[in-house]
Amino acid sequence: MGAAVSFGKILIANRGEIACRIARTARRLGYRTVAVYSDADAAAPHVLQADEAVRIGAAPARESYLGIEALIGAARASGADAVHPGYGFLSERADFAQACAEAGLVFIGPPPSAIRAMGDKARAKQRMLAAGVPCAPGYLGADQSDAALLAEAGRLGLPLLVKAVAGGGGRGMRRVAVIDELPAAIAGARREALSAFGDGALMLETLIEPGRHIEVQVFADAHGGAVHLGERDCTAQRRRQKVIEEAPSPVVGAAMREALGRDAVAAALAVGYVGAGTVEFIVDADLKHYFLEMNTRLQVEHPVTECITGLDLVEWQLRIAAGEPLPLRQDQIRFEGHAIEARLYAEDPYDGFKPQAGRIAGWQPACAEGIGGVRIDHGIAEGGAVTPHYDAMVAKFIAHGRDRGDAVRRLARALEAVPLLGPRTNGRFLRDLLLHPQFTAAQLTTTRLDEWAADGEALLQRPLPPEAAWQLAAALRVPPGTRPASVAVQDLTLVCDGRARTLRAPAGDVCVLEAGAGWVRYSAGGVTRRAQVARDGAALHLALDDGAVFTFTEPSPLPARDAGTDPRRARAPVAGVVAQVAVAVGERVAAGQPLVCVEAMKMEMWLYAGAAGTVRALHARAQDPVAAGALLLELEIPE
Repeated sequence: MGAAVSFGKILIANRGEIACRIARTARRLGYRTVAVYSDADAAAPHVLQADEAVRIGAAPARESYLGIEALIGAARASGADAVHPGYGFLSERADFAQACAEAGLVFIGPPPSAIRAMGDKARAKQRMLAAGVPCAPGYLGADQSDAALLAEAGRLGLPLLVKAVAGGGGRGMRRVAVIDELPAAIAGARREALSAFGDGALMLETLIEPGRHIEVQVFADAHGGAVHLGERDCTAQRRRQKVIEEAPSPVVGAAMREALGRDAVAAALAVGYVGAGTVEFIVDADLKHYFLEMNTRLQVEHPVTECITGLDLVEWQLRIAAGEPLPLRQDQIRFEGHAIEARLYAEDPYDGFKPQAGRIAGWQPACAEGIGGVRIDHGIAEGGAVTPHYDAMVAKFIAHGRDRGDAVRRLARALEAVPLLGPRTNGRFLRDLLLHPQFTAAQLTTTRLDEWAADGEALLQRPLPPEAAWQLAAALRVPPGTRPASVAVQDLTLVCDGRARTLRAPAGDVCVLEAGAGWVRYSAGGVTRRAQVARDGAALHLALDDGAVFTFTEPSPLPARDAGTDPRRARAPVAGVVAQVAVAVGERVAAGQPLVCVEAMKMEMWLYAGAAGTVRALHARAQDPVAAGALLLELEIPE
C-alpha cells in the first residue's frame, strides 16, 4: 500500500506551454510553483507565471533543461520538495527520477523501475508479450551490429521501422521500404538516438501499413488500482510526428474500446506502474491493434481526454504522487462529446515542414474568446521569440463539441481567429487539414500526410495572397497623413513570398476604416472586414480571416547576397546545431553526395553537393550552433 506523502512547493522541470499548464493546476490546488529557465527563456511566460524561478544554464537544452544536477540544485535553492517533469526533456529518464528520490524530492511520475521497464522499448515488448498484450513482429536482440540488423531485416521482410530502444516522440526512428535504405537508416537512427537519449541501441519492427495510431490514457496508483480514460486517435502525422489528435477515435467501437482499455491496463500493471501513462498501439486495416510503446509521462495531447472526461489529469498526477488512491473507479468514468487538438508548429508546411525561428510580432489568443469549447494552451507572448534550441511546437488549439463535426468547426474557426504573426507556422495548413474530405471521413493513415507531400497534394501548396491583402498592405504601408499634401496617390512596390508587385495607394476598392493595437477594420468590395496586423522592422505581417498569414516588405535597393543557388557554398537552411559533418577538407565528392547535417527543433536537414568537386573549406564542426544562412562548407568545382 502506498503511504501518504506531503509536499507543498513543486519545481516544474520544463518550459513552454506544459510548464504553464502544470502551474495553473498547481496554483488552483494551493501548491507553490518554481520555474526553471535557460538564458533563452529568462522572460518567457512560464517563468513569469510561477511563484519563483531559477536559472539553470545556457540556451541549448543539453546545457540547461537536460542537466540533472542543475535541476536538483534549483530544487534545493528554492526549497521545492517535489518535481514535475512535464513531457519531453527528462520526463522519461529513470536516472532523473532516481536522482529526485535520492535528493528527498517527490517525483510526480512513475517510479524509476517502471520508467526503466518501459523506457527500453525492446524489453518492454518482451514484457507485453508475457502479459498477453498483442505486439507487432520485430527484432529485440542484444546484437547491435549492422550485420545482425541486416540479417534480421531480411527475416522480417519490408517495409519495417528502425527504432531507438530508448526512443520516443518520433526521435531515432526511420522507415525502410527497400533494403538499400537500411544502412543509412541504421546510421541515422543511431546518431539521432545518441543525441536525444544518450543511447544508440536499436530495434526493428514490422511496419503495419496502412495503419492508424491509437493510444490509451491510463492511470495507476500505489495501492494496486489502475484504470483507463479512453482512447485518443493520433493518426494524422507527418514524419512520425503527431499533428492532430482526437478523442474518442472515429473508428473505434464499444467492443474495440473495451479490448484496447483492457490491454492498456494490463500493460501498466505488468510493470508496477504508478501515475499517468499512455499505451500506444498501431491498428491495421482490419482494426487489429498491436502494442507499440508506453510513454511514462503526461502526453502533449492529454487535453482532449480532459475535455471528454471532465477531469484534470495534472490534478490526478498530484493526488497520486501524494499517495492517494485513484479518484474514480473504472465504472465511474464517463465520456461526453468529442474533442480535437491541433499542434501549432513554427514550421513551413509548404517547404517540407522546415522549422522556423524568429521574433513573435503578433499573438492574441484572446481573439478566440466567444468560440465555445475552445482552449489554447501556449507558453509564448508577443515580443518573445521562437528559438531553434527547442521543439517547434509553440501552442495547442483544443476544441470540445457535442460530436466530431461540431468540434471540427469550432477548432477550424479558432485557428482562423488566432494566427501567429512573425515566424511561419502551420496554422493555415491545420485549418485546411481539418476541413479536408479525407480527414472529415476519418480516412487518414499514419503515412497519408507524407504521401501527400511526395505527390504535391493541393493541401501542401502555399496559399497566394488575395488581391485584398495586396491592396490592404499597400494602404497600411502608406497610411493617410504620411503623404505630402500635394500627392493624392502614391505608387510603391511590395514583395510577398518572392513575388513583387507595384501598387497604388490608396486603392479605390480597399479603404482602412479604423485601426487598433494589432488590428484594422477595412472595407473591400462594399463589405467591412477585420484583419490582424503587426509590424516588425521592415516587415508587415497581415492575416485576413482564413488562418493564412502574409508578410509584405519593400524590395531592397541592394543586390541580394548569393542570389540563386551557389553549388560552391553550403549554408545552414535554418538556425540550429550541426549534427554531422560527413566529409573532410580535400575530399572529392560527387553531385548529390551528403555533406553536412543541421538539426533544429527535432528535425535533421541534410545539405548535398550541388555538383562534383573537392571540399575546399569547412566552417563548422559537429555540435556547433549555427545561424540561418551561415556558411558551413565550400567546394572547389572544376570549370
